[in-house]
Amino acid sequence: MAGKIRTTKKVFVIGIGAGNPDYVTIQAVNALNQVDVFFIIDKGWEKGDLARIRKEICERFIKDPAYRWVEVPDPVRAASDPSYRTDVDAWRDKRGALYRSLISDEMKEGECGAFLVWGDPSLYDGTLPILERILAEGPVVFEYEVIPGISSMQALAARHRIALNRIGEAIQITTGRQLAEGFPNNVDNVVVFLDADMDLRSVPEDIDIYWGAYLGTEDEVLVSGKLKELLTDIEQIRKARKAEKGWIMDTYLLRRTTPGGAP
Repeated sequence: MAGKIRTTKKVFVIGIGAGNPDYVTIQAVNALNQVDVFFIIDKGWEKGDLARIRKEICERFIKDPAYRWVEVPDPVRAASDPSYRTDVDAWRDKRGALYRSLISDEMKEGECGAFLVWGDPSLYDGTLPILERILAEGPVVFEYEVIPGISSMQALAARHRIALNRIGEAIQITTGRQLAEGFPNNVDNVVVFLDADMDLRSVPEDIDIYWGAYLGTEDEVLVSGKLKELLTDIEQIRKARKAEKGWIMDTYLLRRTTPGGAP
């Protein structure tokens, strides 16, 4: 592409938001227009929607269509619960080998490549530590730049028209796996990601919930109110939508009904 002069390879890690192309920032658009090759990690047919949205974002915002796509299957990750951290580390090793190969073999010197990260690269995504590991191990040499994006956490709050915190209260960001061990002490507001097993069921009753799935897309679903009154509804919605689409991506905020009180 015209106007791009580099002496080494460069990789962008671009946060593209939670699903709505309107969430893509001007900084991200500027980065997109510097890219020669986009890498898509194919997670299977059920995640085809995510690849499609990535391509639609590029078609919408990139002025010069002289870029290319490289799609590769994602390494299979083990799911043995007792050794979760070990499994994730092993999976990241496999992804690291894949990313190293992509940067080494699919990019020419002076070219720019990009990984388009759902939401924000700094929040529950392994791309950054994987790239750091590749650079530390060598011999592949490249520079990289991180472009922040609008996360599903931000989109959730905006779509429910709420702030994530209330005056003088703490907020915690966690996962369903951690939530299963109990509602955090001394915290009134908890944002939960990656709750594939509905560990939400373990939450005490006196809690409000702001739940959203497929945030920012045409399939978006929002639910809010008393958790004890909505838990069954959320379970049914998740089951039906996952059966229909083959996958589901949801996020929610839990909030003590009585601030500072015991759950």
